[in-house]
Amino acid sequence: MSAVRALLLTAALAAGLSACNRDREPAAGEAPAAPGQAAAVTPADAAAPMGFEQKTPYADVRLTLPDAIKRQTDLHARIYAEEVRGLRQFVEGAQGELTEAGADTDRPKFEKTVTVTAALETGKLVSLKRVDFDYSGGAHPNTLSSGILWDKALKRRVGLADLFRRNADLTALDQALCTAINAAKRARVPDSVAVTLGGRPGSACPRAADTAFVLAPGSVNGKAAGLVFFIGAYQVGPYAEGGYEIALPVSGFRSLLANAYADDFAGQLLKTGDVTPAGEDQ
Repeated sequence: MSAVRALLLTAALAAGLSACNRDREPAAGEAPAAPGQAAAVTPADAAAPMGFEQKTPYADVRLTLPDAIKRQTDLHARIYAEEVRGLRQFVEGAQGELTEAGADTDRPKFEKTVTVTAALETGKLVSLKRVDFDYSGGAHPNTLSSGILWDKALKRRVGLADLFRRNADLTALDQALCTAINAAKRARVPDSVAVTLGGRPGSACPRAADTAFVLAPGSVNGKAAGLVFFIGAYQVGPYAEGGYEIALPVSGFRSLLANAYADDFAGQLLKTGDVTPAGEDQ
């Protein structure tokens, strides 16, 4: 083959490939690639979805995430992956249990709904509230509230212990939480049995370090004025008494805060004590 003929064949092949590329239509939302460049993948293309839903003959599951986490892509991706994995496992478990039930076809489908909402964002932290509604065939469904706290700079989840100085004595915070719980119990059920620190199971106040929480907004934008602790049904009383959300002001624990997060707290709570949303106390 002469050199001229080889050059002609090479040019023809290149032209054919170029035509094929021109024939490919960009996907929806995809910007056409510049000549000689590959199409760029934008952060939006790689972002996790804002929700998930699956319905089967055995279970219905749903996840809803807040727009507030879109900017925290690592947090967004992690929460989505963890929650979807848990929901799929729930569906598999429901199928196994209801299939084993056999002839008991009157049993209703199982249901699980996870709703994540924004509690507060400060300079360093993102605080989210997670509400898990679960019906797995019992006498009644269960709803459990918890919190997710994310350090934006470190790109990792942090807990209550991280907010306080190392080896800080949280006894005062424990007592304040116990006092507020008993006040809330008396207001809701006047003859309810009081709970105490160090009491027996069923009559013991939860320790702050072992209790789910979120940052509480207050009178200063972008600052936490305190903490809201989540006390589940059954934890400090019978199921009929319901769960509690207890807000404690930063004034009661400011001296215990770690230097790294002290500036994220300021202002006054709009309400202290029982701040359980209407309809969630049953």
